[in-house]
Amino acid sequence: MASVDVREPHSLDIDEAKRRVAVFEDMLSKFGVKLKWNGHSATFKGLGVSGSLDVSESDARVQLKLGMMARAAGVDANRLKGSVSRRLREAFDAD
Repeated sequence: MASVDVREPHSLDIDEAKRRVAVFEDMLSKFGVKLKWNGHSATFKGLGVSGSLDVSESDARVQLKLGMMARAAGVDANRLKGSVSRRLREAFDAD
């Protein structure tokens, strides 16, 4: 099982940072994956992927595990990591 671990720093208050990571949630929803929030942390599971999203006062961390279905569909862990990092960075830099 391939893993992706992304930490993206931010200088926002934690509630604003959580609001802005909705872009990641939108990305996952395209694949039928929903986040289940508990405070400032979320878990998710879908066909071929599972993981967590944690928002702290200094960063957001996304941990993904790609199952056999995702790999069979051609999902590349390195490209996915770059995409997640870029989307989080853009979300935090947006004003």
